[in-house]
Amino acid sequence: EVQLVESGGSYVQAGGSLRLACAASGFTFGDYNIGWFRQAPGKEREGVACISSRSGSTYYADSVKGRFTISSDNAKNTVYLQMNNLKPEDTAVYYCAADPTLSLLLVGLLPGSPQSLEIWGQGTLVTVSS
Repeated sequence: EVQLVESGGSYVQAGGSLRLACAASGFTFGDYNIGWFRQAPGKEREGVACISSRSGSTYYADSVKGRFTISSDNAKNTVYLQMNNLKPEDTAVYYCAADPTLSLLLVGLLPGSPQSLEIWGQGTLVTVSS
């Protein structure tokens, strides 16, 4: 079964840190680029970060640059999102998604852009208190 499973979401105070994990199975991990997206209550889903499967290059939305870091452990078929200096506005359900086409993930990082990606996880909730 093709799937992405997110974990690591929790309740944290502002200024704190969390690390999310996205475990992939059922497909060739190295053929897919992985991205993180989030959806806050009452808002549209937005792109957060993505990583190229081929080069390992990383890309971030402006709202998280300098605070979040995406990384990949190919031996574990897992992509991580390290989130530091969390703010209340980071509160959201965080999803990971995978697609063979990197440009689709990059487009997804732009505000208001479509996010037509092949595989999606079910999400993990991050709540940041002020």
